[in-house]
Amino acid sequence: MFKSLNFFMKTFVMKGLGYGLTSGIITTLGMMVGLNAGTHSKVAVLGGIFIIAIGDSLSDALGMHISEESVGDGTAAHHKGAWLAMVSTFIFKVLFALIFVVPVLLLSLEIAVWVSVAVGMIIISLFSWVFAKKQGGKPLHAVGEHVLIAGIVVVLTHLVGDFVNYYFGAAV
Repeated sequence: MFKSLNFFMKTFVMKGLGYGLTSGIITTLGMMVGLNAGTHSKVAVLGGIFIIAIGDSLSDALGMHISEESVGDGTAAHHKGAWLAMVSTFIFKVLFALIFVVPVLLLSLEIAVWVSVAVGMIIISLFSWVFAKKQGGKPLHAVGEHVLIAGIVVVLTHLVGDFVNYYFGAAV
């Protein structure tokens, strides 16, 4: 019984880790790249990181909770698991979002954004590799797929930031 309970709890924490890590890194990088391209303001980028760390993390955690409840079997154990997934999503998303504060505080904004993108891609690659190996999948395929998607987010948010700066920069 305890072994199945441990597996159950670990499953919900791993859901929170996988979601919190991915969303925390990709959302924060996208916001950083876009705000940097659009404003070139360290204050705006730092503010964005903190807003994502709190507001978006709470939103995603609630989304995880509701998602788990929607597929649950109605038992008290699954309800507890939904709460565990919610809390772990929040904690991991906050932690992974806030790691990008350090480079922004220590480096010039342009360098900090590039360092953050590199660090984020490395973390996504490492965790993708570990998760794929654990599940018996193809690690290189998982890493390539996840880094490609993260890269698309970075490129598109940079383009959006450039667009906003070009068309609205002087008006702000």
